[in-house]
Amino acid sequence: MRDFAGKVVVITGAGGGLGRALSRRFMKARAHVVGLDLTVKNIEPGALALSCDVTDEASCRAALEKVREALGGVDVLVNNAGISHRSLFGETGSAVLRKVMDVNFWGSVNCTREALESLTERRGLIIVLSSVAGFSPLVARTGYSASKHALHGFFESLRCELSAFGVQVLMVCPSFLDTGMDARVLGAGGAPVGTKKPVTGRLLGPDEAADGIFEAARRGRRLLLPGMTAKLAWWVHRLVPALFEKIMTSRLAAELRPARTPAEAAR
Repeated sequence: MRDFAGKVVVITGAGGGLGRALSRRFMKARAHVVGLDLTVKNIEPGALALSCDVTDEASCRAALEKVREALGGVDVLVNNAGISHRSLFGETGSAVLRKVMDVNFWGSVNCTREALESLTERRGLIIVLSSVAGFSPLVARTGYSASKHALHGFFESLRCELSAFGVQVLMVCPSFLDTGMDARVLGAGGAPVGTKKPVTGRLLGPDEAADGIFEAARRGRRLLLPGMTAKLAWWVHRLVPALFEKIMTSRLAAELRPARTPAEAAR
């Protein structure tokens, strides 16, 4: 069991709903929480708030250097910053796919690189916010799913590299969270979609999700599937992938209706 009292916990995307909930939960355990986000105004009071663009290596380097100067190092890194899109691949601009990959995948890689020395010295913990889309397909989210699949390949390999140093990696794969992320979901051209996403199963609130992530981290878990929908998705996709695809596409049928045909989108 890990004890987080007095430990330094760095959370990216700390101004969002889940980031703030995670900040509160780790502060409740008497951890020193550092919140990183593009702007600091929404970061939970009580956390050390630092501005950081996770897609920029220099920005990540500067932020983690400030953490080391203020608190000595990093015990836990929570790679929580993320963005999504809702658009069919045939209509989606390459810039949208790159942005999603830059934030979700490269943002996590950049912050991990800058925290790696501290994490190794302190036998630390890396928590990665992935998704059900990280181990299964999800229609109208090709770029999002690709970014989450990439996180698994990277961090599960990194876990093997760091195991000898006592560093643990926890992959978190929720289904649908009620975190306010809908307002930032990108459409095919890069502008916010502005509509709520279709949901399968029960929406998990940020505090409920944060409690589950904290407990999994405390217990040294390798994988967390928050909520029944995520657990069912894991097993159905592993055992009967064709059935999973059929159920998923039927539940999200509205997402499959293109605003334009691929030929029209190409013109």
